[in-house]
Amino acid sequence: MSVFVKFETPKELSDKAYNLAEMARDGGKIKKGTNEVTKAVERGEAAVVIMAVDVEPPEILAHMPALCEERGVPYVYVPAKVELGNAIGLEKPTASIAIVDVGKGKALCDEIVEAVKALKN
Repeated sequence: MSVFVKFETPKELSDKAYNLAEMARDGGKIKKGTNEVTKAVERGEAAVVIMAVDVEPPEILAHMPALCEERGVPYVYVPAKVELGNAIGLEKPTASIAIVDVGKGKALCDEIVEAVKALKN
């Protein structure tokens, strides 16, 4: 497991995170790439952060879980940066995204946040 992965994410939850990213792409607002995601979390704009586990080198995201916890921003992991990029309409992989406005995905976002809380306890 990578240095920044703080808990194991079940496949079902990862799939929901990809779906949430797709919903936010279509009707919400997303920040993509680690620098933009870091700024969104620091500014208190991020509703939820989604990180890919297969990031190389893993140090790119090493600061993210601690920053999210410090700022009270929920986060979840997905297995593949390629799929995460695809979910938000990019043709290239992305290490992480911050969903600033979940759009129609509010209920799904809340469900993911609750599931993550249960995983961490």
